[in-house]
Amino acid sequence: MPLHIVVCMKPVPDPRKWGRLKLDPHTMLLQRDQVPAIVNPLDRNAIEQAVVLREKHGGSVTLVTMAPPEADDQVGEALAMGCDRACLLADRAFAGADTLATSRALAAAIRKLGAVDLVFCGAYSADGSTAQVGPQIAELLGVPDLPQAVAVEVRGTIVRARCRGDAGDTVFEADLPVLVTFSRDANTPRLPSMRGIMRATDDRIQRWTAGDLGLGDDLVGLKGSPTQMLNVFTPPSGRKGEVLQGTPNEVASRLLERLAKERVI
Repeated sequence: MPLHIVVCMKPVPDPRKWGRLKLDPHTMLLQRDQVPAIVNPLDRNAIEQAVVLREKHGGSVTLVTMAPPEADDQVGEALAMGCDRACLLADRAFAGADTLATSRALAAAIRKLGAVDLVFCGAYSADGSTAQVGPQIAELLGVPDLPQAVAVEVRGTIVRARCRGDAGDTVFEADLPVLVTFSRDANTPRLPSMRGIMRATDDRIQRWTAGDLGLGDDLVGLKGSPTQMLNVFTPPSGRKGEVLQGTPNEVASRLLERLAKERVI
């Protein structure tokens, strides 16, 4: 059965140059224009898995990203890796979005695309690491969420995913449509091919605004974000040292008394 797979991608500041990142003192948002952007590393794993499934089952892969117009380079890289088309959500109204406002926009774009079998995301982004956007999109779309997948297969209308957790791996099954987020252990992303680079033309990129998605200003961007940064600071650091005197048994006894008093144990 041919599959229509949507991959959500986020351009993130190049981690090699995070030392140049600064916060806007008024909005407390990252000034991302100071550092070149790259494709979020785990989103590359999601793209790779989508292309592998399309090669096996047929169908198409659509990239969706909410980013400034300058994200053409990252969108082009995703197309060169094998995505068939891309939707770039570019609108000043999207600026300052938290994870929920971002998820609203991405979910609205996925609905606008029509029938979708699978939605793939990286498990988290390198710049935020909240791991919230994928599950929030799943909730907004009303589909199951299979997190931190390291292996995925599709059998008819059933998706089976092996997902990594703190207690080990768990295998989940769900009916299509399904959202899956991917761990870095899922695969080794391919490099863009020369043929893919030549096919990554601008006419394969659709550009949508908040209005195109039917979203008002109160649902997107800073206005639609219930989570906002109020302040960022470095807590004072320092240690208080104390030397306990006596025999080993006396020192051990005093240490236990002190730890109990401080409610450490």
